[in-house]
Amino acid sequence: MEQRAFEFLRRLLDAPGPSGFEERPSRVWREEAAAFADEVDRDVLGNSWARLKNEGAPVMVIEGHIDEIGLMVTLIDENGYLLFDAIGGWDTQVIIGQRMLVLGRNGDVHGVVGRKAPHGMSAEDKNRVPELRDLWIDIGASSKEDAEARVEIGDAIVIDAPFRQLTSDLVVARSLDNRVGAFVALEALRLLADDRPAFDTYAVTATQEEIAFAGAHTTAFQLSPTAAIVIDVTHATDYPGADKWRNGDVKMAAGPVVGRGSVSNAVVYRALGDYAQQNDLPIQRQANPRSSGTDADAMYLTGSGTAIGLVSIPNRYMHSPNETVSLTDLDNAARLIAGFIKSLPADFDFRP
Repeated sequence: MEQRAFEFLRRLLDAPGPSGFEERPSRVWREEAAAFADEVDRDVLGNSWARLKNEGAPVMVIEGHIDEIGLMVTLIDENGYLLFDAIGGWDTQVIIGQRMLVLGRNGDVHGVVGRKAPHGMSAEDKNRVPELRDLWIDIGASSKEDAEARVEIGDAIVIDAPFRQLTSDLVVARSLDNRVGAFVALEALRLLADDRPAFDTYAVTATQEEIAFAGAHTTAFQLSPTAAIVIDVTHATDYPGADKWRNGDVKMAAGPVVGRGSVSNAVVYRALGDYAQQNDLPIQRQANPRSSGTDADAMYLTGSGTAIGLVSIPNRYMHSPNETVSLTDLDNAARLIAGFIKSLPADFDFRP
């Protein structure tokens, strides 16, 4: 991966932005897009897009959601401790003992997750999976008034786990699901900027996928694309005890994963695979016999329907502070998507 793209990825992943609070990563994304796109804008839900204009041509969308899972302050108690609830799907055990970042109006506030020490627990408590209501966040406040001077009810929270590189190819961050989808969408659009496709082409970052698929619904309605490539992460299964029956045989650095199922347009699925084979691009395949659990589930049903291609990035340890992906997979996903779109004529028939 070239250094410019790597630094963009780092900035994007480190910008905190849970569902409903995506302003900071979206701003990073739009600033990067402004360097080459014809049009960069956003809407009232916080969805952002960058466009390569081709007025009158069919609309093609490259989409990845930009939110991450997080938490929200629900109560500040009399001693200044913060109680919280989840934004998106959490394994509560992941949260215990973590350092946290509260996104306050006047700046980020550091805290730690507290729980009764094991020395004071009963045998029953030790063997019970804790609930969120058993935990709290300590920001070092001396009183409720002290805490309220820095934090408000409804402030969003993320785990304070910055971007790290494990190897020259594997990177770790809390927000890979699905900040990397937003990254790949823009990198694919960048590859198309100097050799324009036959479509009016948008890269889109949708909001609130982790809670409602809201951004995917509204942007698909607004742009009315003929076709769209949706980018998300999927479970890598190359670690001990992985569920290959459910998720397939998916390896890191073995290529992006092309999804097949009811939400994926059969013509796009075949054409993506053919393009990859003809251009010696590595891909993996995954079955989605019902829904895909991605924004594709919303986009293919919006308006008169959209011909969807689903491209996913293998990800270990999803919904944890240490999600892990391969930079090679990100590069290959952008090349696959850009090349595929460029190969299509404007009158390509997406009907099965």
